[in-house]
Order: sequence, then structure tokens, then C-alpha cells
Amino acid sequence: MSDRSRLRLLVLQVLALSLMLTLFGRLFFLQVVSGEQYQRAAADNRTREVVTPAVRGLILDSQGRPLAQNRTTIVVSVDRTAVRKQKDDGVAVIKRLSKTLGMRESKVKGALTLCGTKGAAKAPVCWNGSPYQPIPIAKDVSTDVALSIMERRELYPGVTAELSTVRDYPAPDGAKSAHVLGYLGPVSDKEFSDGSSGFRRTDLIGRAGLEATYDTYLRGIPGFKSLAVNNAGSVTGTVATQDPTPGDYVVTNLDARVQAVAEEALKTQIMAARAGKTYNCEGGCRADSGSVVVLNAKTGAVVAMASYPSYDPNVWVGGVSQKEYQSLTDPSSNTPLLSRAWAGEYIPASTFKVISTAAAVRAGESVNSLYECAREYKVGDLTKRNFESEAFGPITIRRAIEVSCNTVFYGLGYDAWVRDGGLSPKAGGADEWFVKTARDFGLGSLTNVDLPGERPGRVVDRADVLKRWKDNKATYCKRANTGYPEIGDRTRARLLTAFAKENCVDGGQYKGGFAADFAIGQGETAVTPLQMATVYAAIANGGTLWEPQVAKAVISPSGTVIKKFEPKASGQIPVDKATLQYIQRSLRGVATDGTAKGLFKDFPVAVSAKTGSGQVTGKDDTSWFDSYAPSNDPQYVVVMMVSQGGTGAGTSGPGVKKIYQALFGVKGSSASPSNSVLPGGLLPTALPTIGKDGSIKRPAVAKR
Repeated sequence: MSDRSRLRLLVLQVLALSLMLTLFGRLFFLQVVSGEQYQRAAADNRTREVVTPAVRGLILDSQGRPLAQNRTTIVVSVDRTAVRKQKDDGVAVIKRLSKTLGMRESKVKGALTLCGTKGAAKAPVCWNGSPYQPIPIAKDVSTDVALSIMERRELYPGVTAELSTVRDYPAPDGAKSAHVLGYLGPVSDKEFSDGSSGFRRTDLIGRAGLEATYDTYLRGIPGFKSLAVNNAGSVTGTVATQDPTPGDYVVTNLDARVQAVAEEALKTQIMAARAGKTYNCEGGCRADSGSVVVLNAKTGAVVAMASYPSYDPNVWVGGVSQKEYQSLTDPSSNTPLLSRAWAGEYIPASTFKVISTAAAVRAGESVNSLYECAREYKVGDLTKRNFESEAFGPITIRRAIEVSCNTVFYGLGYDAWVRDGGLSPKAGGADEWFVKTARDFGLGSLTNVDLPGERPGRVVDRADVLKRWKDNKATYCKRANTGYPEIGDRTRARLLTAFAKENCVDGGQYKGGFAADFAIGQGETAVTPLQMATVYAAIANGGTLWEPQVAKAVISPSGTVIKKFEPKASGQIPVDKATLQYIQRSLRGVATDGTAKGLFKDFPVAVSAKTGSGQVTGKDDTSWFDSYAPSNDPQYVVVMMVSQGGTGAGTSGPGVKKIYQALFGVKGSSASPSNSVLPGGLLPTALPTIGKDGSIKRPAVAKR
């Protein structure tokens, strides 16, 4: 054998040895190092899981009325594996079924596609669960249609029509409670991929409101059945089963009857303002939206809370269409999905004056002094006026609250700014008391209500103004030169250009006009109706700021109390006892001899209140009415706000009055607990009880 041949043989031997070593190394890795992993994968290839959803827990009002429940409906489902075994791949079955159900064929086909696969319809149309599980494609199917399917099984192989449960929002006594309750939605890809979440593809989870906050209690634990399958995909047996565990019940502090009255009162006043039937809305106000909040003054419990425009929460059941979703979120329809109560931010207007009174006292003013209530108040070149240019001469702060004299409070805010050094502020100056006091009352911060999406509002101070100017100075100066040629309204364009020129030069200064506006709840201050409700609750109950709480307790389906939500204080308002009593007397005076006397002077229950009419450039006034009652022993706080609704007393005030009439059973000139929408005229202290048979028993009537 030649040397050349020996070399070739050696190369072949080395190559063969390398291949053998590689093969054995790979086998060692697969069988020893990664053996357990591949054993699990192989087992997964042999089993498929079919999920049985748990029955979702109910959401009850404080009397045990279901606000969110489950109802039985006929659901038509398709076993895509059985359908695809047909000779034509199930084309004829799908076509026949679509016609029977009155659905587009493309919609049925889309529902049978698996999310994430090639050519699948977009979520939530596609199926997000197991391909071995019957896929629901139609709910609320009539009995006749269901029978026509089940009696002609040869025409509908793989199709079933069975009773199933779906979420239902029954609106007891007409109370939709849409924003508070929220809705359900499918699990997103991100949530499913997060292994710590424990979600399954077929889960529906809370997406807003109480459904979201208490989802872990309500959802329960789904059951499952593990099916053994062969390499052809056919089921050969059952490996394991686990029954579902139903979700727990959430009992709320809401009262459905009070909620219904609040929703109707809000809607009625908005419609009246639009029709020009409320004071200062002659010719019609825009009244684009609004909110109402009813709190237990002593604990902060949410008795009722509503926003307008609203919607039917049942629109989410079975999946919302793209068209329906757009209508819920479209600004042109005033965004019905937005809760104005805790996520809408508005200028508080004169309802803020209770805070300014506390701030003025902290800054050194005396409530025993007289202050000039002139028609006008000048701040530099600016002239600020009272509403309808009314003048009352020298009056006390109490009388200024009663008649809502702006010029008195302009002076209080401006004088504090001057004492602070004006444009050259001292450290910890007097006008900072106004900002500090507003924040001490909880403004500019979350109330921590047990609902998602809350907004903190806005309280702007000197540092905020300076920072904003530094961040935007280049834009101001650019616009000062270029103007706003893209704006068709020349008057508005000139105003914006003048504003840009002023800001380019000295936009970082906190001017006297800012401090004056701040003192009457105007300018850049923004609050939510829920925040103002907590402010007036604190004034009513002696100074405690309570965190508003919607949920009262969690109860198991068997009736065991799992958790109670006790009232939680977030702080004390910065007001001494004498000043607090002074503010309380002032608010009572508003209802007897002030801006609300036309509504409550002869009302059989003593009401304390403050009206507000917020002025926003280019818009109708924001209507506010903040109140509590009875004045001598406050039980309830009622706050109503109507955006672009005109005056507080003219639009929101009558709505608040209707709510008090319902709460206290007012008819004519008398009030009787027997006429109240609440049993015995009181909120329940006990919880509803759940019987072994699932029946719900209302709590005993509270004792006086």
C-alpha cells in the first residue's frame, strides 16, 4: 500500500471516529443531561388539556342585590378536530351552521382559527384556548335553533348546543353601575407568557372597576381534564381531572337604589342643562359629561358613584365588537368608558374656598375681620370680577363663603403672595400656605379608592411653574416669532401668540394673578369629584380624611367571611377646632342664606353645601355642588359635577336635592325613614348572608 493510500485511510478513520464521538456526545446530552426535560416534552406531546372555567363570583350591593352575576344561556360550540375530519375539511358543515345561526361564514371560520397560527383572525376573534376543546362561536342562541342543530346531528358533526354560564350585569332597580363594576376581557399574550400569573389561554379576567381590583377573589380556580392523544391526534383516554373551584363573592358598600337615584339625577340635570332649563343655561349649555359621588361621611364608604355618559356593561359579554369599542372610547361620543368620578380632572371653582379659608387662617388672617367684597379686584393690569359683578361691601369670610364672593378670596390669595415677597419669594412664605393646605387636604394625590385608573389631580406651585418654563422656553420663544399660522381662528391665534411672547420673557415667574386665581379654585388647579367628596367628608366628620372604599367584604360561596375591609384614615385636615366649626357654620349658611337657599332653605333636613361655577376659556362653566347632611350629625356627603353645565346651584344643586330626598325619605315638607330608599332610612352595618343553597339573605335593618 502506498503512502498516499495510507494517508487517505487515516483521514477516513479520524473522520469516522469524530462522527462516532459526536454521536455519542449528543446521545449523552439528550439522555442524561437533558433527559428529564425531554421526558416532560414527550409527555406533553401525548396529553392535551381541556379547561373547565370556574363560575365567577358575584358582586353584591350592601343589601345583597347582585350587581354582577352569572346567567345561563345556550352556547353553540364547534369541535374543530371533528369538523376537519370531514371529507371536505368541514366546509359544508361551517357553511350550513353559519346559515342556521344567521352569522357570516367568515366570522365562524375566524372563530375557529387558533390565535398565533398562520392565517388566524385577530384577537379576540380567534380562539385562544386548546385546539382539543370545543370552541364557543355563538351565545344566547334560541331554543328552536339549538334543537334544530341537536336533532340533526348528521348535518352538524362536531357541533354542540349546550347550556353554559356567562357574566351578566342585571342593573337592579335600574342601577347600571357600569364604571364601578368594570368588565371582563381575554388574557393577553404578555400576561399568558408571564408564568407567575397562572393564567390560562381561555381565562377571562377583570379589565376595569371592581372586576379588575378583586379579580383574584372573583375568578376562582378553573378545572381541567388532561386527555391522552396518539401521534395522529386522536383522544385515547383521560389522564387526570380537577373540578373547578367557584369564585368568591364581593360585597360592596354600594346601595343599588341610591345608585339608581344618583344616576338618574345626574342624567336628568345634564339633559335639563342642554335643553336650557337650568339657571344660566338659557339657550342650552353643552353639558358634555358629569359625575356624582355619595359617601358615608363617617367612614368614607362609597354608597353610590356614577359618571355620564355611561353605557350598558353587558356590551362586553361575549366579546365587544370593534365598532362598539370605538364608540366607548371615541372623544366624539364623549368617551363613555372614562369614569369622570375618579379619573376626570376639573377646576374646583368656589367649592375650593373652604380650603382657602383654612389656608388664610394658617397664613395669619382672622376670621373675625371684615373684608371688602367689591365688584372687581385688580391684580396689576388684570381686572377680576365677581359672578354677575355683585358687590356686598365689607363682609366676613363666612359671608364671603355664603354668597361666594370671589373678590374677598382674590384678596386673601394675593395678599399672601405679596407678604411672601411677590416675584422675589421668601423661603417658606405666606402664599405657600395655600398650596401646602390644598395638598394637606389630599389634593394633588390619589385618594387610594379601590378602583383602577384613578387620577391625582393637580396643585401647581412656584417650583412647578419654573420647571415648566425651563422645559418649554424654546417653544414659547419660537412661537413668539412664528405665531400660529396653522390655526384658522385668527382671534385665538393672536391670543396664543401673545401668550407665547409673554412666556418667552417671564414665563417662569409665579405671578400675583396665579395666587389670586388659586384662592378661588381657578387657574391650573384640577381635582376629581371623588377628591372633593373626601374633602367635604373630612369637614363634616370633624377632620378625618378617609380613603374611599367600594368593597365591604369578601365572602365565599358557602357563606364564610374571608375578608372585611375596615375604614382606613389617610390623615387629618390641617384645621384647628375653632376654624373647622367656623367653616361648618359657613357651609350651613350657604343653604339657609346663601347661593343654595333657593334649594334648601325650607328643606326638612339640614343641609350644608357649597356651590361652584368654574370658568374655562372657550367652554361653558363647570357646575359644582358639594354638600353633606344632616348638618348637625352628618351621615352622607353628596357631590355632583357637570362639565360645561352652568352654575352649581342651577344645574348640579337640584340633582343633589333629589338624592337627599331619596336618602331621607323627603316628601313635601317632611322627612320619614319609612319613605327612604334605604331600609329604615339607614345604611346596613351587617353583611348579607349566603345560604347553603346559594340563596342570599339581606342584612338586618340597622338600628338608630
